[in-house]
Amino acid sequence: MKKGTLIIILFLLNSTFIQANEARIITLEQAIQIALDQNIEIQLGKNEIERQESQLRRSRADFLPNLNATTSGSRTIGRQFDMATITFDDITSNNLNANISANMVVFNGLQNINQLRSSRLGVESAEERYQRVREGIIFQTASAYLNYLLAAELLEIEKENLSAGLRQLEQVEAQVEVGMRPIVDLFSQESIAANNELAVIQRENQLNLSKLRLLRILQFDPMEEVEFVAPTIQEEELVIRDFDLVELIEHALQSRSDFRASELELQQARYALSISKGMRLPEVSLSASLSSAYRGQQRDPLTGSVMAFDDQFFDANINRSVSFNVRIPIFNRLQTTTQIQQRRIDFKNAELRLEDLQQEMYLELQQAYNDYIGYAKELEATEKALIAAEKAYETEQERYNVGSATLIELTNANNAYVRASSNRVQAVFQFVFQEKVLDYFLGRITEDFQISALSEN
Repeated sequence: MKKGTLIIILFLLNSTFIQANEARIITLEQAIQIALDQNIEIQLGKNEIERQESQLRRSRADFLPNLNATTSGSRTIGRQFDMATITFDDITSNNLNANISANMVVFNGLQNINQLRSSRLGVESAEERYQRVREGIIFQTASAYLNYLLAAELLEIEKENLSAGLRQLEQVEAQVEVGMRPIVDLFSQESIAANNELAVIQRENQLNLSKLRLLRILQFDPMEEVEFVAPTIQEEELVIRDFDLVELIEHALQSRSDFRASELELQQARYALSISKGMRLPEVSLSASLSSAYRGQQRDPLTGSVMAFDDQFFDANINRSVSFNVRIPIFNRLQTTTQIQQRRIDFKNAELRLEDLQQEMYLELQQAYNDYIGYAKELEATEKALIAAEKAYETEQERYNVGSATLIELTNANNAYVRASSNRVQAVFQFVFQEKVLDYFLGRITEDFQISALSEN
């Protein structure tokens, strides 16, 4: 093989290997859409809607009449008395019977009407439940995504602190060599740098754990190379909104999909109770039938000859009937009474579930509202603390450089600055996300999940 050909082959193999290991780029919007496409609860919700729609079609069809057709045929072989010859002969007789009937319920205690109303509510309830499941998936995905971004930001802070510690270590080493600093400062700075390195390792572990949780939600292979786009925080867009707790609760009662679904299910339980009570009322129905038959040995009463198939089946043997039926329930082994009692209990349980959900919504919104107020205060406090800590650290750094401050004083100022930076990043993310927590509890989360304080790079 020629050397040039070998180089080309190696280049192509290397290019293929590099492309195969390129990281998959995922944005927040893409992550949410992937989670919605992959989540099993979403598929179950769609199936439940289809099931309820099928039940609705069945309830509508209950108003239509039943239509049935039956037919049977037989062949009889044996000795039979022949009226024409007044003898017993071996006869093969073919017989055919056909019937078509229809039945329609006119009144059944309004059971069919209440069932139709209940089925309509069932479709609406399933759609509301499905919507709430989608909101939950969006919220869960966004939460995991933002937790990953927060972990990445905290890791960057620790890396910057480690870099600053290593630069400080080089400076102390140089100063110790020329006798400007005691050897104890070198040992102290080496310990500080080691602790900074440990902090970086711990933050990396937290970042990896956050990434694994996010990958699990997206149902990605943990070994797949995925890069999540980190938005840039635009702190100037952080606006503290003035919420009114009473208005939030009223909005949630009107907008929450799960609350509307519970209200619909309460109405369904009421209709189910009415259906059971309707079983005690008489049922009125109409029936009609048309039948005919062919008998192989049927004879014409006038001529005595065997009648043809057409003469029998389409003329002589046709029977028509129309009937009016009333069924009055008297006793059915307490089945109706038991069912009414069970449906009444179901109705009470639906009332209790709705009341419990309403109380839970009150508590969730109040907690989310209080957290929002708290994070808003933290946002203001951490901004002031960060500015002060940064100025203090810069001052101590200058004093240490000229020999008027000790390494301990510089270390304390640096630690305070790192804590202030970390607190500031966490406060910003918590404040931004807490707005979305409020939106989730208010039922305002959609696929178009936007964070006003974050923008893509």
